[in-house]
Amino acid sequence: MTYSGDTRVGGPADTRDLSELTISKLAVGGMDNNAYLLRCKRTGEAALIDAADEADRILDLIGDDGLARVITTHRHGDHWQALAEVVGTTGARTVAHPADADELPVSVDDAVEHGDRIPVGEAELRVVHLRGHTPGSIALRYDDPPGGVHLFTGDSLFPGGVGKTWSDADFRSLLSDVEERVFAELGDDTWVYPGHGKDTTLGAERPHLEEWRARGW
Repeated sequence: MTYSGDTRVGGPADTRDLSELTISKLAVGGMDNNAYLLRCKRTGEAALIDAADEADRILDLIGDDGLARVITTHRHGDHWQALAEVVGTTGARTVAHPADADELPVSVDDAVEHGDRIPVGEAELRVVHLRGHTPGSIALRYDDPPGGVHLFTGDSLFPGGVGKTWSDADFRSLLSDVEERVFAELGDDTWVYPGHGKDTTLGAERPHLEEWRARGW
């Protein structure tokens, strides 16, 4: 089966098989959050992006092969309901941006800034700080060696627009970062894995940037 990214709460994970990584997307909780398990095919080491909810289902997805890190994309509670239990069970290190770290229910082992790199076995993720949804919101960029970029955007970019903001200044900050640090640097074939709902590509969203700016959200 080919990966579609079209998952539903209570349903199975959808897994994408890349050259160096497998990516498993699981929909969890009452707000249809996405949790992403990335596992290095060479070493077996794994990282989880957002232990959002339903710790039992996330732990089932991780299985017996272990978990090295949990990366939290931002401080909103729907993205870390399962964090304490997943970390307590697996012993995984916790990763987040320092601007959001104090709002999480566990201490952060590794505080990361824009441009930092996070290992997943022999693969690595690059941190993209996207300010606006929260002060410490981050996206995670994975460059697949054969070509193609995979971007895990948390709540900063979705099909149809940037994430929710609570002031015009925050909206302008988020849109500016998304334009400069995502659209200006990455190609249309970049696959976007958001914090809720279905996936998209930068090519599908790029024509609408001016529309988003004009509407103000």
